[in-house]
Amino acid sequence: MQSTDLGNKESGKIWHRKPSPAARDGIIVNIVHNTSDYLPKVLRFLNVAFDSTGDCLIAGDHQGNIYVFDLSGNRFNLVQRTAQACTALAFNLRRKSEFLVALADYSIKCFDTVTRELVSWMRGHESSVFSISVHASGKYAITTSSDTAQLWDLDTFQRKRKLNILQSVGIQKVFFLPLSNTILSCFKDNSIFAWECDTLICKYQLPAPPESSNILYKVFAVTRDGRILAAGGKSNHLHLWCLEAKHLFRIIQMPTKVRAIRHLEFLPDSFDAGSNQVLGVLSQDGIMRFVNTQTCKLLFEIGSLDEGISSSVISPHGRYIASIMENGSLNIYSVQALTKEINKPPPPLVKMIEDLPKKKVNSGDLKVKVKSGRIQRPAKSRESKAQTRILKQDLAGNFENKENELSDGLNKKRLQILLKSYGEYPTKYRMFIWRSLLQLPENHTAFSNLIDKGIHVAFLNLQKNYPIKSRKLLRVLQRTLSALAHWSTIFSDTPYLPLLAFPFVKLFQNNQLVCFEVVATLIINWCQHWFEYFPNPPINILGMIENVLAFHDKELLQHFIDHDVTSQLYAWPLLETVFSEVLTREEWLKLFDNVFSNHPSFLLMTVVAYNICSRAPLLHCNLKDDFETVEDMQAEVDQQRVEDEAWYHKQELLRKAEETRREMLLQEEEKIIQQRQRLAAVKRELKVKEMHLQDAARRRLLKLQQDQQEMELRRLDDEMERKVHMRDREIAATAKDLEMRHLELESQKRLYEKNLARNQEAVAKEMREDADAYRRKVDLEENMFHRLIGTDQTQNEKTQKLIEENLAKAEQVCLNTDWRIQALHKQRCNDLHRSECYQEMAKLLRKNRRKEIEVLDAMMEAETKKWEEAEEKDFHLKSEKKAAALSDASRKWFLEKEINDAAEHAQHLCGRVMPKGQNEQVASSCLPRTSQSNDISSVESLTQISLNQRRTHWDTMERDLMERVRNLRQRLTAQARNRCQTPPVLAT
Repeated sequence: MQSTDLGNKESGKIWHRKPSPAARDGIIVNIVHNTSDYLPKVLRFLNVAFDSTGDCLIAGDHQGNIYVFDLSGNRFNLVQRTAQACTALAFNLRRKSEFLVALADYSIKCFDTVTRELVSWMRGHESSVFSISVHASGKYAITTSSDTAQLWDLDTFQRKRKLNILQSVGIQKVFFLPLSNTILSCFKDNSIFAWECDTLICKYQLPAPPESSNILYKVFAVTRDGRILAAGGKSNHLHLWCLEAKHLFRIIQMPTKVRAIRHLEFLPDSFDAGSNQVLGVLSQDGIMRFVNTQTCKLLFEIGSLDEGISSSVISPHGRYIASIMENGSLNIYSVQALTKEINKPPPPLVKMIEDLPKKKVNSGDLKVKVKSGRIQRPAKSRESKAQTRILKQDLAGNFENKENELSDGLNKKRLQILLKSYGEYPTKYRMFIWRSLLQLPENHTAFSNLIDKGIHVAFLNLQKNYPIKSRKLLRVLQRTLSALAHWSTIFSDTPYLPLLAFPFVKLFQNNQLVCFEVVATLIINWCQHWFEYFPNPPINILGMIENVLAFHDKELLQHFIDHDVTSQLYAWPLLETVFSEVLTREEWLKLFDNVFSNHPSFLLMTVVAYNICSRAPLLHCNLKDDFETVEDMQAEVDQQRVEDEAWYHKQELLRKAEETRREMLLQEEEKIIQQRQRLAAVKRELKVKEMHLQDAARRRLLKLQQDQQEMELRRLDDEMERKVHMRDREIAATAKDLEMRHLELESQKRLYEKNLARNQEAVAKEMREDADAYRRKVDLEENMFHRLIGTDQTQNEKTQKLIEENLAKAEQVCLNTDWRIQALHKQRCNDLHRSECYQEMAKLLRKNRRKEIEVLDAMMEAETKKWEEAEEKDFHLKSEKKAAALSDASRKWFLEKEINDAAEHAQHLCGRVMPKGQNEQVASSCLPRTSQSNDISSVESLTQISLNQRRTHWDTMERDLMERVRNLRQRLTAQARNRCQTPPVLAT
């Protein structure tokens, strides 16, 4: 068997010569991890897992170092340092280089073995994760702890679902069934459920096992085809379930040595189509037995009582078995070597019978030698029952005392002879010999019942009284003391129990059952009389020690008596600490090799011997305190001696390491010089190649630029041709649009002229109606004047003529003034109106210059404004009509007043010239007749002037409007002609 120590190396070979595993043990290589620090120690492996190929496995130790072992390539590599213990490992099946690791802080991390980088960090568990199951597709993973199971998506590393249960139930294991989308969940109450992976709908539940079996399931295994489920627990019975039929179809009873099953694993076979028939069963004794589930035969086993197995994993193709041993190392087994005896051909059918020897053999000369070896592996037979062999005692033989006969062929007297010769037992076999000497029962059931009761109240605050750096060691000590306190109440009040149990706890911290039974056996056999004076020290035991000391060294005892030093001072501290505080580890182990191999009184003799050996310094102590000082000094001297030895050893190691380092540095410097030379040559070659490549790249770049320029020129030519073609098409389309626009303008012009003529005709008609109305009014007023004139015919012609001339002159002056005022007013209004028209037309012209398409809108706007102007003028006309009406009324009132005044004036003149009776007659024919006629003529002239001005104004407006329309049409035509002649501009 080859052994490989990883040491401080990060990579290297797994084995240095071709492995040739023997059929006896099948071990290819044993891998250990020792550190060469100040105090050498072994780093224990905790978990191991194979990848999908089966030729590569990953293992992690309790300090978080994770190694990848390539069995086909004979290499190992340190791929990660997590700085904390890993509780579960699994490879990611989809991405071959990634793996999942569950850590002691309840988190799950995904690392890459090639890049050694962290891929993802998943959190969510509140207790330690002890199982990771990856789906066959590699898309999902299930992580299981004692209180929950969580489903993860390995593409996004997000949690999809979480299974929460009651704390009273608890989860045993949740995992994927092979070749299916089914999740199997197993709980501590023996209930097993199957769930659909995608929908998480419960597919079925397995029925409860029969009550007669009385087994609580702890471990499970499934065949590669996912049809058979094997379950086991704290019993030597195995239950096989058919998952298709959902019933228990077989119960297998393991040998009587098997009291509990710790792990189950089916052994794959390339020729059984996944219906695996060989099941590996790891029991409490550290031995993994492989049985055939069909024939119920034991085929082979791995591990032993000396080198027990803690956990095992089988590769997917069934070639290798990776087992973590109880001592923390890693064993790789060859399944082919282990099954060599099974697969060998059957023995020949022909047997030869030999003659009996001539010499007779007496019955007393027969000797039977029973050797403990491996189980025979007969060929497959039709019998299904396991063969057993019972060895009976030979009553005629002479046997030694049963007390000297130990199990597994060990003999106590022979062990004592060996111990007397060498002074100690071999380190490799010491634990096995102790277990044999003490005849430990290994009662897992009783120990589990004690552990299940929890931490005892007396040891809840153990850390305060006994501070221990290692938390694991503290937990083991706390559990062991609690189990002892639950076992017997007196131990909860025993103050020295932690000191008594601590060295054994430190020695057996990885096997708590053995630790508990060793301490309990020590107390029952070596400390059975210590509690007769409880809670005081055992006076009877101390009296025995004092009597023995008096027999062997009276002087020392008298010295103790003279200085009032009792056995409670020089003997009891050694007993309650079982010498762990005054001896080194190696000395203590040698001492208990002798203690366990001799009568219990040997421990008392050891106390006396220790004091006699220390008599020289003890005799020099004259005070009681000196003896207590001596005890501490002895411990300090021993500690100083150990430290000195360790320091010298460390200095020697440092010196050797320094020499090795210097040699390595010289070699490395030589290698570096050679590498630099080779590197310089390679750099020169690379520089030349780089120059050639740069030249070639430059030429290639120039050619590429030329090709691009040519292509760009061709593209520009094509673009110009396309633009010219588009411009011609746009010009033709624009010409057609202009022709259509010209026709539309012509039609709009004719329509506008027609509307103008219609409007002028309406205005002329309205003017004619106004003129007719005015003529009718004038005729009426003339009739009134004629009547007025008829009344004044009898007046005096001279007076009338004088008055008429004076009145006509005054009236003419007034009329002339009014006419000038009205003319100026009309001119000013006409100027204002004309200015407004000019401004509006200027606005229209500016708008027409900017946008062609707004011509119609401008015309409509002009038309709208003209209508508004017409409405204004109509309003003005109405105002003028009202003013004329008011003027007519004023004139009428004026005429009537003047007639009255004339009549009064004529009457006054007549009274002045003629007699009084004639004055009234003359009053009716006075001067106002002439005044009325002149007034009427003036009104007629003003009316005629107003009509003429209005006609002139409308004619002027019509001429201006026609001129503006003509100018606008000419301007639009010129713009269209210029636009047709100007080529379109290409857009940049």
